[in-house]
Amino acid sequence: MSFKDIDEIIRDRKDNLLLPMLEAIQARFGCISEANAHYLSRKTGIPFSQIYGVITFYEMLYTEPKGKYIIRICNSPSCYLNGSLNLIRFLALLLKIKSGETTKNKKFSLEIVSCIGCCDKAPAMIINNKVYGNLTEKKIREIISSLK
Repeated sequence: MSFKDIDEIIRDRKDNLLLPMLEAIQARFGCISEANAHYLSRKTGIPFSQIYGVITFYEMLYTEPKGKYIIRICNSPSCYLNGSLNLIRFLALLLKIKSGETTKNKKFSLEIVSCIGCCDKAPAMIINNKVYGNLTEKKIREIISSLK
C-alpha cells in the first residue's frame, strides 16, 4: 500500500468527486482501508465521517478485501419466485461460505443482492460484472468449476 497511489488518484480527479475516487482506490488496493480513508480525508479536506458514510452506504465499496471473483446472486421477487433461495443455499454450501464472506483461498466472495436488473433471466447472478441467468444447481456448479 502506498499513499503515493492515492495522491495520483486525487491528482487524476481534479473535480474532487468522492465516489469515483473511492472506486479508484478500491480498484487499486482491493478495498478501502481505514488508513486510506483517513489519508484521503486529510488530502482532500472531505471529512472522514462523510467518506466513511459513503463507503458503508454503497454495497459495492468494501473496507475488507474480497475474493478474486465477487458473486452477487439476486434475490429480488422475480428471482425468488424462480428459486433463487434454494440456489443461494446451494452456492453457500458449494463454496463453504455465507453471504458476506470470502473463501479461505480468497478466490470467491458471496453477496446476496436485491436486484441486478436481469428479471428476464431469473434466477440470475453477476460474477465480476458478467451476468449469468436462468440458473440451476448444475449451471452454478459448472460456472464455479470453470473459475477454479
